[in-house]
Amino acid sequence: MRRHLASLCAAWIFLTRIPLPGVSLEERDFVAAPGWYPLVGLALGGIASGACYVGWLIGGAWIAAIFALAATLLATGAFHEDGLADLFDGLGAPSRERMMEIMRDSRLGTFGAAALFVALALKVTALAAMPMALALLALPLAHALSRLSAVAVIATSRYARPEGIAKPVAAGISRQALWLAIATGLVALGLLAAVHGIAAAIAGLVGLGMGHGAARLFFERKLGGYTGDCLGAVQQMSEIGFYLALLAWL
Repeated sequence: MRRHLASLCAAWIFLTRIPLPGVSLEERDFVAAPGWYPLVGLALGGIASGACYVGWLIGGAWIAAIFALAATLLATGAFHEDGLADLFDGLGAPSRERMMEIMRDSRLGTFGAAALFVALALKVTALAAMPMALALLALPLAHALSRLSAVAVIATSRYARPEGIAKPVAAGISRQALWLAIATGLVALGLLAAVHGIAAAIAGLVGLGMGHGAARLFFERKLGGYTGDCLGAVQQMSEIGFYLALLAWL
């Protein structure tokens, strides 16, 4: 039980900028952490839902959507958005090695800035277009399921760098951690089905899968695997796909 709690704390520390004072962790805790990524995503989405509701009380749907986005950016330090921008900056590189070099560069290029703007605009617009009750539920579910989408990459691909921030998961993910992540995702989908019906859950899953697949098309052929930036991009595009699919279902 202590090791499970430690790996949960490792997942929280890795995915958020919200401190856990006094927690002492080992490398093996970060190796086991991906199993908890969807649960941490659920918590982050809960924070976003709270901010969304406050924004709705203040100024309606658009303020609510912006508050929700701002809350997640603050909570994660724009961790996943940075990965999306870095990936798109690297897509124009002529070689795998040059792409890796560009993605490691901390400076934001034109392609990355454009991709980031489009992603943020799509999220805000999609959330603002939803009925508020659906948006409040969609936020935690999207954050949980999109992190499961990133875990799926870890489970089915290989780490492309010799070192980097995602190195603890370079060896993949254990079967136990993978089933834990899947179970959390199934609970999230089940909640959506219970509240809005099976059709809504299927639509959300299809949208999530389309975002996942589109993200992998951008990096797997060229890199032959994934990096930490790629996982961030998968999370972002899966989250957006989930929101857009729910809108299409509506």
